[in-house]
Amino acid sequence: MPIFRLSREPAFPDPALAEPDGLLAVGGDLEPERLLTAYAEGIFPWFDAESPILWWSPDPRLVLDPAALHVPRSLQRTLRRGTYRVSADEAFERVIRRCAERDRPGQQGTWITAEMVDAYVRLHRLGLAHSFEAWEGDALAGGLYGVSLGAAFFGESMFADAPDASKVAFVRSVEWLRSAGVELVDCQVRTEHLVRFGAREVPRAEFLARLARALEQPTLRGRWQLEPAGPPS
Repeated sequence: MPIFRLSREPAFPDPALAEPDGLLAVGGDLEPERLLTAYAEGIFPWFDAESPILWWSPDPRLVLDPAALHVPRSLQRTLRRGTYRVSADEAFERVIRRCAERDRPGQQGTWITAEMVDAYVRLHRLGLAHSFEAWEGDALAGGLYGVSLGAAFFGESMFADAPDASKVAFVRSVEWLRSAGVELVDCQVRTEHLVRFGAREVPRAEFLARLARALEQPTLRGRWQLEPAGPPS
């Protein structure tokens, strides 16, 4: 199948035309309109500093139903101890930059380029990209960020600088998202780490159908707060 080159219009080819590895298109930009169009169609950007912007729609897709969240026993004990305080949208730019800086086994460099950081900070300022932070005292110990549209949350990346910090942030984020009416957490591609939390692979067609239903719901736009749970202020 061909890989499509995007025009200046914020439009994408049918995700069903993607390559077997999920690669669909190349080029375009990271302006908010194009990014939001991509997410609404089940497409996301993923590239590095040495390549053009690449757009993906993998099949199968890893998703998490918030109601199906599984918390391992060892992590339950950490949560009960209250080792970390978890917040939302208190340090978005610090979280995304730390995700970019974090060394990852088997990975050289980062796909969270300076261009990507700028793009998602813009989405955050529009009230559509959000972070969850785990704090140990006044120190940022871990966190994650993603994009919110309708009743869907598209997880992008996470980091931990202390044991279980990102896991605690993840569990609390999914619990809050469920209480706020989010029906679908997109985890993009399979990792055993997320499978242990209850994520599962589904065919792209099933993912797109669930996404379409989720997008019928209003978007939780604005700054999020974990307490009280529910729509942001």
